[in-house]
Amino acid sequence: MYEYKIKEYTPNAGKKKEYWDTAIGLQDVDGLKPSRYLYELSEQHINGELPLQTVSEKLIEYYKGASGKERTETMECDLVSERIVELLSDGTISLAPVALKSIHRYLFEGIYDFAGQFRQYNITKEEPVLHGDSVKYANYFEIQDILEYDFNIEKQQRYSRMDQARIIRRLCDFSSSIWQVHPFGEGNTRTTAVFMELYLNSIGFQVNNDMFKDYSKYYRNALVRSNYANYAKGIDVDFCYLEKFYDNLLFGSQYDLNNDEMILGKN
Repeated sequence: MYEYKIKEYTPNAGKKKEYWDTAIGLQDVDGLKPSRYLYELSEQHINGELPLQTVSEKLIEYYKGASGKERTETMECDLVSERIVELLSDGTISLAPVALKSIHRYLFEGIYDFAGQFRQYNITKEEPVLHGDSVKYANYFEIQDILEYDFNIEKQQRYSRMDQARIIRRLCDFSSSIWQVHPFGEGNTRTTAVFMELYLNSIGFQVNNDMFKDYSKYYRNALVRSNYANYAKGIDVDFCYLEKFYDNLLFGSQYDLNNDEMILGKN
């Protein structure tokens, strides 16, 4: 008779480095930079000298006595990076809106007082690639309903029956839709990226972690362009940038990913 076994998370050194590179790289979407101490701890974890739990404990203890400047400049980056590595090492995810809440809570607990809570207000954000205009994010009272709709549609997908072009377009539609909801006050792109990587791995795709490490800002700007239209100015939503990202991410394509190309009026 088969029995349940405790799942052990023992990625090799190469995979650990990928996870750390991805985690730190994703912080760049908000202009956050890690401390030297985080690099030291991550190297010790990669080399097998420290378990992740000890890395987490050392970071928490470090920031208890850190100066105000350090807490402002590097604490969020360091703590969230370590937590991303934990989630990627675990590798499990549920295909439900509550998964976004859980990821956000885990990443930002102790950093934002609204960690894991859908926003109760409407938001706007000036985007450089839109010359200061903003994506129209979901109304706060629609967040739960829209996400439930998006996730229900995704549950009906059968990727094994799709060709490469259809796979890419469907993943673009799904990630673009949940990002446009922007369910949280901050941390939406990082939450979306971590969710998508976990989801893609869970259904058997081989994810190139270098993409989130090196092109996190491109990923965010591609999500912006896939959700922005201004028909009075002749501007429609454009998925081509997000499609290039996913093509490189999953199928080893070599599209040149240039942020400047996404600036309105550049192409």
